[in-house]
Amino acid sequence: MLEQLLIHQPKDPIPFMINHLQRDNDYVPKIVILGPPASGKTTIAMWLCKHLNSNLLSVGNLIAKEFSSLAADARRHYQKFKTVPSMLLIRLVQERLSEEDCVRRGWILDGIPETREQALMIQTVGIVPRHVSEWPPTPWGPSPRAAAPRSTIVLSAPDTVLIERNLGKRLDPQTGEVYHTTFDWPPESEIQKRLMVPAGISEGETALKLLEYHRNITRILPSYPKILKVIPADQPCVDVFSQALTYVQSIHRSNAPFTPRVLLCGPVGSGKSLQAALLAQKYGLVNVCCGQLLKEAVADKSKYCEMILPFFEKETAVPDSIIMKVLSQRLDQQDCVERGWVLHGFPRDLDQAHVLDSWGYKPNRVFFLNVPFDSIAERLTLRRTDPVTGERYHLMYKPPPTMEIQARLLQNPKDAEERIKLRMDLFYRSAADLEQFYRQAITLNGDQDPYTVFEYIESGIINPLPKKVP
Repeated sequence: MLEQLLIHQPKDPIPFMINHLQRDNDYVPKIVILGPPASGKTTIAMWLCKHLNSNLLSVGNLIAKEFSSLAADARRHYQKFKTVPSMLLIRLVQERLSEEDCVRRGWILDGIPETREQALMIQTVGIVPRHVSEWPPTPWGPSPRAAAPRSTIVLSAPDTVLIERNLGKRLDPQTGEVYHTTFDWPPESEIQKRLMVPAGISEGETALKLLEYHRNITRILPSYPKILKVIPADQPCVDVFSQALTYVQSIHRSNAPFTPRVLLCGPVGSGKSLQAALLAQKYGLVNVCCGQLLKEAVADKSKYCEMILPFFEKETAVPDSIIMKVLSQRLDQQDCVERGWVLHGFPRDLDQAHVLDSWGYKPNRVFFLNVPFDSIAERLTLRRTDPVTGERYHLMYKPPPTMEIQARLLQNPKDAEERIKLRMDLFYRSAADLEQFYRQAITLNGDQDPYTVFEYIESGIINPLPKKVP
């Protein structure tokens, strides 16, 4: 979302962000596939498009678009000069990408951009692929089916191989299918009889196209330094497709040697939520509060709502098996995988720690916040809420501004001293086992200024990770 804000710079960012979140399309395919003539890029693009349920965009289908004045202009220019001006082509791309199916299901650009000028224009108008791939030529011949996933993929192969492959192309004028005399010859004799040699595939014409391609590609690739994948296409098509699909479905990870997975442990009132918020704000980690996840699952009427609600109504603990289903659903989301997470509120005892570990969620930083009972009682028992405005106060640190407000303040029953003491006793009963389980945990004095505590946590986050920690 931040990327889109920087690109579009809306005058009113709030409606823009709301609309962006409602689209829920952050992870749809956004892919560029490039390669020389006869490298098989269109075939791979079409296969990827079908597999990813995305939209294929090429010069051919862009200028053939109906009910578009831009496409009509492009067709007239192409019929006269056999090219489409860069500005017109990028406007066509921009028009197509704004349509609902591309917004919802993503897109694959087949052979676009063709020049560095086009690559810069694409970036200028805010079209940002997630993957870019380059394809070397393949030995399986051309085919009308091709697709490009969300990356920049570039195919490459010796020019002699490409020329030889291009010479074997044959076109079915009735269906538009492209076949090859060596790699993809149709078994039906009826189709064989009507095949014809397409225009522009002679050795001289192919050599000129390759020369033009090589001149441009070396200037295009620097535009996609971090999302580029070069795939040798001189191999079976299924292998090329497999490599391409694996790449476009990969998740771009942080440059850090490890993605931070932080666990904050401590009794109620120890400041876990505040420290998690500070870490999330400064380092972009996903703030995962277990209790909040359960509340959201009920409020959103998710598939786990009916499982959780009876325990909420009885004010009893939600079983670990249900908690882990909700928690795993959140930790498996792409933002957690890419950016890392800071978890608090779970685990609270050794059994829960074992469950978390058995599900494969192993924190590589664990912090215990120790705070004495008197300090926690002071923090929590003096909290109050204004039932009229919903404003929260603290009788010592944030007192109400008037006697009228103070008179109507209410205390949450959970903040009663006896209930706080019970919850603290429950935590410290399991704390020793948790510290033994997380042997490399760092124990901190949480009874001090929260920003001082954050500095200690921060120093533990940025120091080199132990080699044995996964």
